[in-house]
Amino acid sequence: MIMEPQTRISERALKVWRISGTIQSVIIGLVGAALIILSIVFSWPSWIIGLTVVIMLGYSYLYVYLFPSLRWKRWRYEVREQEIELQQGIFIIKRTLVPMIRVQHVDTRQGPLLRKYSLATVAISTAATVHEIPAVDVAEADELRVFISKLARVADEDV
Repeated sequence: MIMEPQTRISERALKVWRISGTIQSVIIGLVGAALIILSIVFSWPSWIIGLTVVIMLGYSYLYVYLFPSLRWKRWRYEVREQEIELQQGIFIIKRTLVPMIRVQHVDTRQGPLLRKYSLATVAISTAATVHEIPAVDVAEADELRVFISKLARVADEDV
């Protein structure tokens, strides 16, 4: 049986995911504030205000604190000669094996938040889909891109 992957993504991913969750929470908060104002202006039942506040606070807690922590604890990957194994999930753990022979190309991506924290996402493209390893140190992401590319080329030549 194959052991579970051992390599973790950068711990700075927590900060990036929390900032992203905060931005989403602010947007949800603006929508909630508009709903509260509408309920006051149109004299809607007061339970709508309470429900809106509870939903906004619950969303903020989940997406700023709980989900980033759980996501970081579960996200692991391992690059082997014949395959790449990815493990992810919050409540349902998903393990994926990507055979090297199926890898077509490997990219690294950075958005503004990832760039600020010197992180990058490694995207592994196959004919069917794109698999991602999020929030890896930039230097490690570049090494992974080159390493996976070489292993994929070797796997392709062996066939």
